[in-house]
Amino acid sequence: MRYGWLKKAYDAVKESQESDHDYSIFNDEGAIARFGVGKNMVASIRHWATQCDVIKAGNKGNQAEVSEIGKKIFDNNGLDPYMEYPSTPWLLHWKLASNKKLTTWYWVFSHFPTDSFERDNIVQALEKLGSEKGWSRMSKSTIKRDVECFVRTYAAKPATGKQTHEDTMESPLTELSLLKAIGKKDGFRVVRGAKPTLGDGVFAYAVVSFWNNFSTANTISLEALAHQPGSPGKVFQLSEEDLTDRLTRIDIATDGELKWSETAGLKQLVRFKTMLDSEALNLIDADYKDDFEGKVA
Repeated sequence: MRYGWLKKAYDAVKESQESDHDYSIFNDEGAIARFGVGKNMVASIRHWATQCDVIKAGNKGNQAEVSEIGKKIFDNNGLDPYMEYPSTPWLLHWKLASNKKLTTWYWVFSHFPTDSFERDNIVQALEKLGSEKGWSRMSKSTIKRDVECFVRTYAAKPATGKQTHEDTMESPLTELSLLKAIGKKDGFRVVRGAKPTLGDGVFAYAVVSFWNNFSTANTISLEALAHQPGSPGKVFQLSEEDLTDRLTRIDIATDGELKWSETAGLKQLVRFKTMLDSEALNLIDADYKDDFEGKVA
């Protein structure tokens, strides 16, 4: 994923929807000229825009559609069309790393047993997982490419020669500092701890989204929010202490619809209304109302 790709995808799909086209604007003859990149990168733009839930893919070459998140963030009158606010990369990260279908993303953040690893460790672990699950179509070369893509998404390459820091920051998700290169070899560390640039609105949206998929109960435990695969604690790599700190003030972000409770020694979140994901998406608005101190210059 590169800066500007999601906005390009959103604008192109929106324009296509407003026309008489009934085919994929990513596959037509004008795609290369439209996006200003080669054929392979056009496919990459479509992939990332789809996986980040900015657009909804069309079936069998049909026209794609813009999503609710796409409209809210990337429309010209949207909250953050040029990704200047830190909550936007966090929202995109949530869409990627909480998605079970994106095996490498989901598995590294939710299942990998240690914080530090080399690329080969992940490849071997995913090979084993694929064998156990009977994923016959998952070859080692495919896994290697996926792991390489994962690392590039989160870990900025050090500048070399005439390259500037900006030249090496291909992906906007490197701003999250979730993955750090360590040692002299091919080592990386998933960074766990407080995430000061993660807005309370995006965090609350993630909590509701996870809860809706996890349980229909009106309470959810700290344990589940911290340690279940695909939970906010796992995806955002928050310690229990950092997670609890956010949960104690979530009533402000949700206008009292969610409230933290420690009654009878039970640490849990209580909801007074079940919000649909589409309703919960409005919770992120608060992160964009003022000039957030972490806003990118």
